[in-house]
Amino acid sequence: MISLTDNAAIHLQKLLREQNAADGCGLRILVEKGGCAGWQYTMKVDQPSDQDQIYNHLGVSLIIDPESAVFLKDSRIDYVDALNDSGFRVENPNAARNCGCGTSFEPRTA
Repeated sequence: MISLTDNAAIHLQKLLREQNAADGCGLRILVEKGGCAGWQYTMKVDQPSDQDQIYNHLGVSLIIDPESAVFLKDSRIDYVDALNDSGFRVENPNAARNCGCGTSFEPRTA
């Protein structure tokens, strides 16, 4: 199961309000080929489709497509507010290594 921290949920609530997002919108997290380590996370505000997995916390939703769910199993989504970079971060136990940018990873092999 994928989880969203309280801090990330609060920041997502704010983001959805600022963007005047339609009812039902949430944070979609995609895993796509690319980035420094071979795979990268992409995030956007979006509506879920019938095939998506939806994880709710504190009134907001994470939206994950079936292909990305394989890479994100048991991941935790947090919001980091740092001097040099702020935003949603994926803590992924399925990553063998992460790039320094925080948005790219290499998956563990079976």
